[in-house]
Amino acid sequence: MNSTDFTNLLQNPSQINASKTELLNEVIEMYPYFQSARAIQLKALKTTNSFKYNQALKKTAAYTTDRKVLFDFITSQNFIKNTYKEIHVLEEIEVIDPETIEALQENIEEITVEENNTPATQNDAIEELLEIGKPIQFKSTEPHSFNEWMQLISKKTIDRTEIQTNTTKKNTKNEDKFHLIDKFIEAKPKIKPVDKNAVFQDITPKQTEENESLMTETLAKVYLEQKKYGSAIKAYRILSLKYPEKSGFFADRIKAIKTLQKNKS
Repeated sequence: MNSTDFTNLLQNPSQINASKTELLNEVIEMYPYFQSARAIQLKALKTTNSFKYNQALKKTAAYTTDRKVLFDFITSQNFIKNTYKEIHVLEEIEVIDPETIEALQENIEEITVEENNTPATQNDAIEELLEIGKPIQFKSTEPHSFNEWMQLISKKTIDRTEIQTNTTKKNTKNEDKFHLIDKFIEAKPKIKPVDKNAVFQDITPKQTEENESLMTETLAKVYLEQKKYGSAIKAYRILSLKYPEKSGFFADRIKAIKTLQKNKS
């Protein structure tokens, strides 16, 4: 891919096709920190509703200097909107048709009741119903969900050299500790009895509860993609309380996740 073709794709990312995507992959392999190339690749995967999008987003974030810029890009209307002009995206409004909820419930019943369905077959059908593997649609108002999705890439690879160095330092620190203990014993310290009238204060750190205001359907989908089924179930329970008009829809999703969880255990 020459510079003219690449510049044209930057200006018109919707024109990318399969052949240009292959050329773009070659560019990224040669220049992994080429952030513009990765941004166009993300746009192409999003437009084609590719199952590779979610993982590509993580990889792009790993090579991105400022993830806020990446977040602003993937939540912009230029990125979200499809190539088809007749499709309009309403970012803040999501309407669930009652027929959609009823259809989901019927499909789940068919999957779980059908005798010929093996656990593997059930899992495939449920994952399709829950849209697991489909590109996660982040909104500009929920950076928390984006951060949750990005958390897995923050783990560092194991550096064996660093481990050996740390082990040596640890041994030295242990020797220093033993030396201090010996000095403490030689001094023959006396322990004062506890004052029975003293008032004790509980300094145990309180367990922080998840802020329910941050719970969104996007975050629930993030948990599903990460295979955190327990967290996903909890998320949909919170959402059913926040949006009682959609409680039936969320209840059906919880039922599907529990079946998925059972089959994979």
